[in-house]
Amino acid sequence: MSKPLDDLLKVMTLERLERDLFRGESRDIGSPQVYGGQVLGQALVAASRTVEERVVHSLHAYFLRRGDFNQPIVYEVDRARDGRHFSTRRIVAIQHGEQIFNMSASFQAEESGLEHQMAMPSVPGPGSLRDLASYYRDLTTHASHRVRRILEHQWPFDIRPVEPPNDIHPRKLEPFNHVWVRTLGRLPDDESLHRCLLAYISDFTLLTTATNPHGVVFGGKGLIMASIDHAMWFHRPVRVDEWLLYATDSPSSSGARGFTRGSVFAEDGRLVASTSQEGLMRLVGP
Repeated sequence: MSKPLDDLLKVMTLERLERDLFRGESRDIGSPQVYGGQVLGQALVAASRTVEERVVHSLHAYFLRRGDFNQPIVYEVDRARDGRHFSTRRIVAIQHGEQIFNMSASFQAEESGLEHQMAMPSVPGPGSLRDLASYYRDLTTHASHRVRRILEHQWPFDIRPVEPPNDIHPRKLEPFNHVWVRTLGRLPDDESLHRCLLAYISDFTLLTTATNPHGVVFGGKGLIMASIDHAMWFHRPVRVDEWLLYATDSPSSSGARGFTRGSVFAEDGRLVASTSQEGLMRLVGP
């Protein structure tokens, strides 16, 4: 297992303070605040530790304030309901005495029923693509110090974009992105862990899809971007240590907000999860 992945698993292992109270550490990835996917993943870990023999099938979250990566985050779980087949949890993330994030998550006991799904997009496989780190190595020489810190961060995932990143020479593109992703090492056979890690990485490329039609990029001068809300649905068992295709699109941006959707496919074509997000896309300056 790689050092970045081993460190991620430590970050996702929360300290239990009370029956429904947990504390998690943060990591500095080069951005001014805690990476949103970390808070999302940790909140899901906290909720999952209050549920037995059920796995998460959906979550709906709001990012309220910037997280401080220099201080721990406390997660308070409310056991809203435990029914015959479903369990519902409400999670609040607290830092410096204030809510920075809240989330509702629903868990379900295993059931079978009617099934259908949309087809996976026809794109090149991961074996023929460059990894994202190689693109970023080309970019760091031209980036500002603030952006360079983000680009040089060692992610615990092997990320291979189908379309070259739009960071080096930004131009207007169609509002679509396709990225292959998997962890840098094998993980235990724990469905709950794999879903929590998928939530972690789901925030990474989602909102940037909404910048494609405008020829602007995350971290660029005159643009402020931040996640506002995040929703996720888990359809089928998933392994994040095997290749997953994250296909995202952005139907609309307006009111200084960008809206994006995502579909996560296993390499064999199974649709394992879906996402949606609205985020701040505010132009500033003269």
